[in-house]
Amino acid sequence: MENTSPQKTETAARGAEGREQLSIVIVGHVDHGKSTIIGRLLADAGALPEGKLEDLRERCRKSAKPFEYAFLLDALKNEQTQGITIDTARCFFKTARRDYIINDAPGHIEFLKNMVTGAARAEAALLVIDAREGVQQNSRRHGYMVSMLGIRQVSVVVNKLDLMDYSEQAFEAIRSEYAEFLARLGVETVSFIPVSARNGVNIASRSDETPWYRGPTVLEQIESFVKPAAPTDLPLRMPVQDIYRFTEHDDDRRIVAGMVQTGSLAKGDEAIFQPSGKCSTIARIEGFNSSEQTQAIAGQATGVTLTTQIYIKPGELMCRADQRQPRIGTQLRANLFWMGKSPMVVGRPYRLRIGAARVQVNLAAILNVLDASELSTVQGKGQVDRHDVAECVLETVRPIAFDLHNEIETNGRFVIVDNYEISGCGVILEQVEARTSMLHEHVIRREFAWDKGNVDRGERQARFNHKGRFIVFTGPTGNARHELAKRLEQHLFRKHCNTYYLGIGNVFEDLDADEPTRSVSRDEHVQQLGDLARIMTDAGLLLITTLAGVDDYDLERLKLLNEPNQLFIVNVGENIFSHFPVDVQLPDGADTRDAINVVIRELNTREVLLDYCI
Repeated sequence: MENTSPQKTETAARGAEGREQLSIVIVGHVDHGKSTIIGRLLADAGALPEGKLEDLRERCRKSAKPFEYAFLLDALKNEQTQGITIDTARCFFKTARRDYIINDAPGHIEFLKNMVTGAARAEAALLVIDAREGVQQNSRRHGYMVSMLGIRQVSVVVNKLDLMDYSEQAFEAIRSEYAEFLARLGVETVSFIPVSARNGVNIASRSDETPWYRGPTVLEQIESFVKPAAPTDLPLRMPVQDIYRFTEHDDDRRIVAGMVQTGSLAKGDEAIFQPSGKCSTIARIEGFNSSEQTQAIAGQATGVTLTTQIYIKPGELMCRADQRQPRIGTQLRANLFWMGKSPMVVGRPYRLRIGAARVQVNLAAILNVLDASELSTVQGKGQVDRHDVAECVLETVRPIAFDLHNEIETNGRFVIVDNYEISGCGVILEQVEARTSMLHEHVIRREFAWDKGNVDRGERQARFNHKGRFIVFTGPTGNARHELAKRLEQHLFRKHCNTYYLGIGNVFEDLDADEPTRSVSRDEHVQQLGDLARIMTDAGLLLITTLAGVDDYDLERLKLLNEPNQLFIVNVGENIFSHFPVDVQLPDGADTRDAINVVIRELNTREVLLDYCI
């Protein structure tokens, strides 16, 4: 199922101003009756537009097609009257108490990723089981996914009980089996409800067909679900979605925008951005076409301006300096549910999304694989196959900020993208202290297999009268970087140095952009550039290039990849690095000749240029 009308559904999802709103996901094995339950619930709760049910019955009669309440989902598509809107993914309706969003998650095993999408933001769940077919593998998989996503309010609806003559024994058998399974997952159900959606038994009203049942109807159950309190008492977590800059009318604001996941923030709070560790104070909480605000809380999309302008990138996590900080690292132990068409294998790059962060990730190790339908462990698997649940170690190419799932759920969940498709999801169980990294292992393997020629480094230095170096120009002003780098190459070449300017955009387009992309290819390109620099500097070259949008971690990776040769960093304009040392810092707009002389002087001091003078 897919959402075909996002603007319309978002409008409906907001509900009446001041009314409580609850999001429910309904899941179950294919053909167990989810759509029929939704249709019957809308009809029996009086939530349908006037005359819609009679109109549908008449259309079915004219087409000689038996009427089904499941047809209401198609018939009501795009309706917006009487407070109800239904699209192909979500249904919006209201009762006297509050507004509801019901996410109808596909039941077929091939669409488990759609089920995850529907359940990700749900606050309660209805799990549907066919009384005749009983608990199926997908019933168990859905139960596992509900537990993994941290949904605490779960009601199991045993449907089609009319096909079992409303047998209490049949209902109790399913309740006993499935309750025991969910208990092993740590999921405590709030109710088991015997229903016949087709006949309206126990949907919105009680029925004489089940005199032995004393529990709530489906409508009573969803009305009794508790709206979880906004997690304002937790530490602040606001993923940075973007940074907006304004230039008209002398407006120099840089607004850091995002959604507050947990906690709260206020004007005057000291903010720290992780994993970079950069700090500033909140000067103002911004709003579009609204009065000035002094506070933003969990669940609110907002923007802030800072007293001190600092260079941060989308994907960072804004926290409060006076509260518990997230964990920072590159290796984590996680439970992962894999839905990709191809198996997940060790060493292959994927993309991890957590909060607003997008980073390349590798499967470092598989600890064990769990059969989600039976909760049995499979040892020794060398890959994670489709529909497997794996306890594994993941390694990102750069540090990320995260929390454990049992501490802050929203910042302890992630998804993994493979070939532009969401192929996995999971929760973080533990931070792993990294003794080594896949990048270090790559360098070790490369150096071990390095086939040296008969010309050693000393001979090259004597011939060229300089050492090999990778000279990187960084900084926020692209034209200045490029011009200085090219002039340096020209100057050194005319002094008979073996030098080359690498126009980085000729080889790695996204590394030359002042507004870098967030694709995995950028991280891959950094590694490829580092390996290329290792070859060129080993050949004795003074390799010169420019890089845009890099951070401390990019330079740390380039430094490691270029070893045993060294990196030489020239930063032009604002120094955007937190801890990586810059060899030469040049002011923005510096005279070209003076700037080149400063760089040459430092290369002399570092004994990169041998017996050289300006």
